[in-house]
Amino acid sequence: MTVILVVGARPNFMKAAPVYKAFKNNYPDVNVKICHTGQHYDSKMSDVFFRDLGMPEPEFYLGVGSGSHAVQTANIMIEFEKVCIAEQPNVVLVAGDVNSTIACGLVASKLHIKLGHIESGLRSFDRKMPEEINRILTDCISDYLFVTEHSGLENLKNEGIPQEKVFFTGNCMIDSLIDFLPKTEVTNIKQRLGIEGKYLLLTFHRPSNVDDKDFYDGLKELVNKYSGDFKLVFPIHPRTRKNLESFGVKIADYHNLILTEPLGYIDFLSLIKDSFCVITDSGGIQEETTYLGVPCITVRESTERPITVEVGTNYLAGANFNSVFKIFEEINKGNAKKGEIPELWDGKSGERVAKFLMENFKNN
Repeated sequence: MTVILVVGARPNFMKAAPVYKAFKNNYPDVNVKICHTGQHYDSKMSDVFFRDLGMPEPEFYLGVGSGSHAVQTANIMIEFEKVCIAEQPNVVLVAGDVNSTIACGLVASKLHIKLGHIESGLRSFDRKMPEEINRILTDCISDYLFVTEHSGLENLKNEGIPQEKVFFTGNCMIDSLIDFLPKTEVTNIKQRLGIEGKYLLLTFHRPSNVDDKDFYDGLKELVNKYSGDFKLVFPIHPRTRKNLESFGVKIADYHNLILTEPLGYIDFLSLIKDSFCVITDSGGIQEETTYLGVPCITVRESTERPITVEVGTNYLAGANFNSVFKIFEEINKGNAKKGEIPELWDGKSGERVAKFLMENFKNN
């Protein structure tokens, strides 16, 4: 059995690593090859995650780089098709909702290669989000759909996906978190950044936020409002940094604001774990904070991960900083959600994915 495991952008790595390790540890005869599309090509967004997660060098690196959605998706398809024709894999595994996910999924499907989708069924119900289109289309063409939370099961059922294709595995990204959590105790990231006492962690990268000049008025108000009482740690995504410069937004001189380049997985996980609150527009961070019991305020109108709001520690604020401020004041008063860890977020999701594929392969 040959499996090609596709990664392309930073969020994919934490989802793919547990599946790779499960095959290597439990099914050493399976030929698992990693294909990195190069969608995220900056070392800080890619290479450091491979090192932190203990992933080997990819067998295939497509090097597609940046571009519009059409250009990037097309270039990935052209290059990945060559890999699939040469390797003739039994299964292609994709993760998440980035352009690499749908591009490689389409190639596999049209070449009649079995396609597995890690993190199936998540829906924001906002089709202005490119990720939402990628999720829906990938699920439509997948043969094996691995679901992280109960909303995914309901969504796929409502969309008419045959239930025999759907498998509730839990959350592979939480596997990585559990696996590497002990290492966060020995990283010196807080000392390197000069962090003492309580701090807030900020991350923003979604185009709907960071491409809007008005968004930065709210961001500046947030920094001004809380930098007197807290350190504010802000690892800046390349897209956000570019827009800060192009819009002429000046925030670097604020007292207690710590701007950094994107951080490696273990350093960033350490910062999440020990933060007083995370304010973000990320999807994956909603899940990580829920598992860690850290309050999270999500600056978006919708979330594809409703379990983090219903069960976990996440608050959906909308794209309105006034709502962010109201929520944070309650958290600051000691009224934060307690939260629970969702079902099957137990560190064994990657093993369930690998076991399912092995059993299915043997039965066919």
